[in-house]
Amino acid sequence: MAGPWDAVLRDEAALRQAAVVAVDAALLEGVLMRTDAEPNASEVVSYAPFTLLPSAVPRALFEQAYAVQRDFNLLVDAISRDKEFLERTLASTIKVDDFTARLFKIHQQVLEEGLAQSVFLGINRSDYMFDCGAGSLPALKQIEINTIAASFGGLASRTAAVHGRVLRVLGKPEEAARLLPNDPARGLAMGIAKAWELYGSPSAVVMFLVEEAQRNIFDQRCVENELWDRNIRVIRRRFRDVYEQGSLDGSRRLYNWEARLLLERSRAVKCPDIATQLAGTKKVQQELSCPGTLEKLLPGHAEAVKRIRATFAGLYSLDVGEEGDQIAATAIASPERFVLKPQREGGGNNLYGEELRQVLERIKDSPERTSYILMDKIEPQPAVNYLLRARSPLKASKCISELGIFGVYVRQGTELVLNEAAGHLLRTKAVEHADGGVAAGVAVLDTPYLV
Repeated sequence: MAGPWDAVLRDEAALRQAAVVAVDAALLEGVLMRTDAEPNASEVVSYAPFTLLPSAVPRALFEQAYAVQRDFNLLVDAISRDKEFLERTLASTIKVDDFTARLFKIHQQVLEEGLAQSVFLGINRSDYMFDCGAGSLPALKQIEINTIAASFGGLASRTAAVHGRVLRVLGKPEEAARLLPNDPARGLAMGIAKAWELYGSPSAVVMFLVEEAQRNIFDQRCVENELWDRNIRVIRRRFRDVYEQGSLDGSRRLYNWEARLLLERSRAVKCPDIATQLAGTKKVQQELSCPGTLEKLLPGHAEAVKRIRATFAGLYSLDVGEEGDQIAATAIASPERFVLKPQREGGGNNLYGEELRQVLERIKDSPERTSYILMDKIEPQPAVNYLLRARSPLKASKCISELGIFGVYVRQGTELVLNEAAGHLLRTKAVEHADGGVAAGVAVLDTPYLV
């Protein structure tokens, strides 16, 4: 099938000229990251990697992804409130996965003490690919839903302007005008601001809990600036700061902080709170695909259940037992059909092909296999594009794309007071890379061009 840029891609001289303009446009628009050499200083920065051309995305699937996002917000919130579901679903996982077990222990402790928190803020990103594996029309299939690793809303708000400039330079002004407006930074800030308002203290601050190395600070600053524009004070702290300086007052308000348990025991609005982070585990994702599970979590929402289920790829449990034995054997025999996923968010964790087969061979008779799930491998249709990275040569690559839709919701007690889709993120990578996002150095930022 012909792509929208086939003629443009034949003019290498024009593409090289456009690439120079594109890099300057990215710097001008603030599509920025700190450098590997100086991740905590902004004296020298570079542009975040991005595609030269916006990538074609089927309009119907793009609209489907937006239409189901509010349903996914409802679902994540319902999971986070269902103590029995989380206990039952994660029972086998917490026996063999220490990270999930530690999260679950904190979850149990705060429930036993009684939740101090009354306002709940959820920010998530549901990621999809367009599956052409069945040989028919492309279908929207969910990769995962991220309840904590949901970044790049800020830079995604600025990327469309860069691609619009590129298309105009290439003589495509009408196509440039058709690029959709996109402002996740504002949408995410709207949710944070609503939670801040409901917290009920004009002196309350929003704290960004950040990593030691802060290469992606400008993405976060986009959201911060939206909050400052609403006269909401923002501070930035590392986990180390929380641990060393944190304390609770008598009414369990949180002033400057101690590590994760201290956060969870406070009245502060966490995003995510521990239950919502557990809702984003891969074992929960797999359990949701089981018959009847969605209906139990979302009673009275038959249409939402239908929309959600339509996005599921095949998901399989590796729990100990005959069913787990059979699917493990199938994946060992045909590893190219599957993805092996651990209980982590963010890129770079999944296993494919020969590596998948080797790991499953090693753990197939061990309870350790229950720390993973299997998913059918999605087969998107590659397209040619140029991936612009600092100090990298300009060359054409066969690429595949992943669409993420940001969701934001706020609940006060049992009442959902905000539930919205907050914007989108398109990331693209060369086909030779099986896994990994922008922060992992594999994918690049992109803009959807609807076809």
